[in-house]
Amino acid sequence: MADFAHDFRDGVDINLGVGYVNEKTIPVTALAEAMQAVACDSARYRQAFNYGSPAGSANLIASLRRFLGPVAEGRQLAIGACGATSILDAFAELTEPGIVVTSDPMYYIYSDVLERKGHQVLAVPEDAEGIDLAALDRKLHALGDDARHIAFFYVVTVNNPSCTILSNTRRRALFDVAARLSREQNRAIPIVYDLAYELLLHDPDAEPFVSVVPDDDLGIVCEIGTLSKVLAPALRIGYVLGPHGPLMHALVQKTSDTGFSAPLFVQEMASWLLDNRIETQLRAVNAGYREKALAVGGCIKRNLGGQLEECRGGSAGFYFYLTFRDIETHPQSPFFRYLTRTTGEPRVLYIPGEYCVHPRGDLAVPGRRQLRLSYGFEDSPRIMRALELMREAAYCM
Repeated sequence: MADFAHDFRDGVDINLGVGYVNEKTIPVTALAEAMQAVACDSARYRQAFNYGSPAGSANLIASLRRFLGPVAEGRQLAIGACGATSILDAFAELTEPGIVVTSDPMYYIYSDVLERKGHQVLAVPEDAEGIDLAALDRKLHALGDDARHIAFFYVVTVNNPSCTILSNTRRRALFDVAARLSREQNRAIPIVYDLAYELLLHDPDAEPFVSVVPDDDLGIVCEIGTLSKVLAPALRIGYVLGPHGPLMHALVQKTSDTGFSAPLFVQEMASWLLDNRIETQLRAVNAGYREKALAVGGCIKRNLGGQLEECRGGSAGFYFYLTFRDIETHPQSPFFRYLTRTTGEPRVLYIPGEYCVHPRGDLAVPGRRQLRLSYGFEDSPRIMRALELMREAAYCM
């Protein structure tokens, strides 16, 4: 992937692998307004260009509480040093190395971080509603006494890479599993819900998300959110909502250790945007991604439908996850090599499923026939062209 990116021809080659948002969704005018508002109102946005508190801007925390509503009542909110990624990294570092239970396909970037920091990833296959409960039960039973080494549960509620939406029933059931183990082991086992793509629920027929925070009588639920997908990734605003106590205090201390705080003027800009532009922005962003999801989904069906075993995604976020019946997609496969050939045609970059599943998990073999396709970054006509090239690659095998 790094070799491909090194000589990637911008405007010629087509990048369906990068998880960037579409440039057209970034509210540049509103960002300029926010910057001007913060710079000109020193009474409200005090010392906006100085150091900030490691817990986060008081204005931003208040704006987030209004935005999140009752779910934030009685919980601590803290802002990460550099987006949601910095909060996830802090969880990995602050937790004693152990077993982290997550889904398969998995958020491969974070899973790699966890294993580099000494954790063991227990990847549980998902079904249409998220982590498969029967598979989870089998894997927990197989752990035996090693279940005492579970560090935490980690679930992306609109899964990256598969874009499988965690159903509300499954969300509650996973909380119940973590709560049961916490009671059995007489210790708090956190369950971390990563909400990165929840604000991009653009399918009007999809069930609205329901948090389990109000049901958390053990203080084990943490929700990590971000404004990157709906405002601008460069703001690097991520937040964590969790129970008051040692874990949240440690996360705030880690933010201080990393860089004192996220840049204060950026936090104040995010506060202004939440107070003044967020509803309009959410409507515009989701309308744009809905249009692209329908167009790309139809193009996938026309070009690759006859070759596919399964296609997931298209209701939230900006990924489709494809499983081919017979065609392998890994970097050594003829399919990958055809799409990255240097014969003058545009080259097409995607994320091979081999990278998205745990190499020692249940999906290691089917992962060689899977890929993640992003419809976020590139414009629709270029995505359509990429899918035509994928069809050529599929029928040339």
